[in-house]
Amino acid sequence: MINYLIFDMDGTLIDSSAIISNSINYVRSKLGLAPMEKKVILEAVNDTSIHRPKFFYGVEEYKKEHVEWFREYYANNHHKETVLYTGIKELLEEIKPYFHLSLATNAYRESAELILKNLGIYDYFEIIVCGDEVAHPKPAPDMIYKIMDFFGCKKEEIILIGDGKTDEEAAQAAGIGFLKVNWGWSEYEDAIKSVEELKKILLSFKT
Repeated sequence: MINYLIFDMDGTLIDSSAIISNSINYVRSKLGLAPMEKKVILEAVNDTSIHRPKFFYGVEEYKKEHVEWFREYYANNHHKETVLYTGIKELLEEIKPYFHLSLATNAYRESAELILKNLGIYDYFEIIVCGDEVAHPKPAPDMIYKIMDFFGCKKEEIILIGDGKTDEEAAQAAGIGFLKVNWGWSEYEDAIKSVEELKKILLSFKT
């Protein structure tokens, strides 16, 4: 029986497409690079085959100033450039009595806490694991293993809910179930199309 849920954040719970693309373009402007189209940035964020430091900034690895500039823009603008997808807070409220909820995001802890608290959903999660707290973020399974260790649960008791290949590959690597949603940045034919549909599927695990 499924008793534990892991949610992805960006593109699953939160429409952060503007803040992410604008933060990356802010760093690019600091480097003297032309802005990228929002669609190109979001596709790259979800494409696990792309070496993102090279793609976004023309470097082999992110440098300290890249991270600092990204965080600077994010901290100053997240409150006006991020929103919950319609029905997400109601979904969390309705399913919380039936499941242990957790969140796994490649965002840095500082950024994730800012946005989750501002949007009023931080306290729904018993554990939140961020990209700067594990050796290897998604699509590696490190975050999932950390959450499973926290709960002390088995693979068949927990599933990941996310919107992209990064999430899907992380779930596969960890050997757990995966539910793909399609109201975020991705366009998959075989995905759950609405928050209401996801709610019905999750509650069906308890009937």
